[in-house]
Amino acid sequence: MSPDAPPGELRDWIAGRLDPLDAHHPGRAAAHSDYDLNPELRRGELASLRAAAVLVPLVEREHGLNVILTRRSDALRSHTGQIAFPGGGCDPGETPVETALREAWEEIGLESSFARPLGLLSGYQTVTGFYVTPVVGWIEPGFTLKANPDEVADVFEAPFEFLMNPANHQRQSRETPGGGRRYFYAMPYEQWFIWGATAGMLRGLYERLYGEAVA
Repeated sequence: MSPDAPPGELRDWIAGRLDPLDAHHPGRAAAHSDYDLNPELRRGELASLRAAAVLVPLVEREHGLNVILTRRSDALRSHTGQIAFPGGGCDPGETPVETALREAWEEIGLESSFARPLGLLSGYQTVTGFYVTPVVGWIEPGFTLKANPDEVADVFEAPFEFLMNPANHQRQSRETPGGGRRYFYAMPYEQWFIWGATAGMLRGLYERLYGEAVA
């Protein structure tokens, strides 16, 4: 189905291609990771990774579907200023859905009553030692967001159609402190540089929905 299809049709179509909400398997190998484009750098056993979850918020707008994203606070100790989904580490006993909704409330003031979780993507392993479960959520319009300045500098929306267009899935690289190169996906949108794990998870959503994986 085209990313610019009517939002209601897209919602049901997307939900049918996701894992069930209770299908979380933290011991299963991550389907995607920061190592996808850097297999020689892979390290860390799944058992040693910290469980985390993010909300991938899809919101219906007049022109079509948007994805809510944040820019992390410049005051944070890690991933300063990077584009991210609302999310964080799982508290003991929490499911990924509970974590994603809690973090969305804490970070951007999104009330859970506006969020309808549709399903899960497979886990994503980060170079910083997290096993992240993306929770795709359908967000009803009418909400008011308020960024927590301790964690979030900005909140913005990017068109779903843009993010699901493989022509916008750039492969870029940066030199590592050791003198090598680390490759990553990047999806620059207007003034926002979406890259790293966030772009990797969006790429994973694209592959799940449209069944295309390019080596």
